[in-house]
Amino acid sequence: MLHFPRDEYDARRDRLIAEMAEKKLDALLVFAQESMYWLTGYDSFGFCFFQCLVVKADGTMRLLTRSADLRQARHTSILDEIKIWRDRGAADPVLELRDMLNEMDLLGARIGVEWLTHGMTGSVGLQIQERLGSFAALKDASSLVPMLRAVKSAAEVEMAREAARLADGAFEAALPLIRPGADEGAILAAMQGHILKEGGDYPGNPFIIGSGRDALLCRYKSGRRTLDPQDQLTLEWAGVKAQYHAALMRTVIVGAPTTRHRELYAAAGEALSAVETAMRPGNSFGDVFDAHASVMEAHDLSRHRLAACGYSLGARYAPSWMDLPMFHAGNAEMIVPSMTLFAHMIIMDSESETAMTLGRTYLTTEGAPEPLSKLSLELPVV
Repeated sequence: MLHFPRDEYDARRDRLIAEMAEKKLDALLVFAQESMYWLTGYDSFGFCFFQCLVVKADGTMRLLTRSADLRQARHTSILDEIKIWRDRGAADPVLELRDMLNEMDLLGARIGVEWLTHGMTGSVGLQIQERLGSFAALKDASSLVPMLRAVKSAAEVEMAREAARLADGAFEAALPLIRPGADEGAILAAMQGHILKEGGDYPGNPFIIGSGRDALLCRYKSGRRTLDPQDQLTLEWAGVKAQYHAALMRTVIVGAPTTRHRELYAAAGEALSAVETAMRPGNSFGDVFDAHASVMEAHDLSRHRLAACGYSLGARYAPSWMDLPMFHAGNAEMIVPSMTLFAHMIIMDSESETAMTLGRTYLTTEGAPEPLSKLSLELPVV
């Protein structure tokens, strides 16, 4: 059930151990499902309940999870040591975690904690502080594994390429359906169906679809409508292979584009080109955002753009495929080769109710980034 050879996981573990040594950590409490997956292959949505992977400085790993995920962990991961906490009226998994840490000889140790993750609820965080605060010295290590994951191995890059191929195919499958009278549900079904039929996975968050006024939304919402003879349809979707994502974004015009559509499309294309120029080693994630913002300002679109223009992509779980780092003002994280980064130019003019988006996923290199999508950047008009 492993998606990568064992030596790939060994290399990832060794990278983590080196970072832990640099930060003088005796152990790491891993709560993010994507961190567990990256380190061990463990693939589950069981993180909606309490679970924790403990990684010691010597490379020892032990998972504490529920009985429902015991076989999941055995079938999908390299883990040998799996401990179960049992659902019952007085269940206290944090206390069981403390006992497990004691068994692992970590009393009084310096322990890093992934606080910033969907697998760490506020309630769990409070209990960790209360039960473990006097047991060990807890240190924030929320960004440790995410920043390691941001730089992809050759095997991970191949997963991203396959995800991009699936994303391209999803758009090509849906495009013939986009016409006056088309149902948004049929368009979504064609896109997600293509990815599943071609061996892909569900995405970390729902595909975004919106037409008419809803084309200005940047989130999925329930409810469907049919397309008018003159309409605009915003789509944001991702191909997914072995949980690795490659996202794309387009606004499709049904009928004739308005003058405003063409103005916004020209600005989006210019901004994406500026972002590509900045997306190379030697520049920061903040520099990439500034390139985007400068173009928007030059077109008098500052009030219609967003405060971020993209983010890292990789293996992610619900509720979002967005990963760290992000393209926003002041982000000092540096661009390095072998990152897979999604850049989206989103312009939402609420005054004229005109939407325009343009986005694709790139692989960073020693020089200019490589677009992973083969789709045309021309304004799609049907």
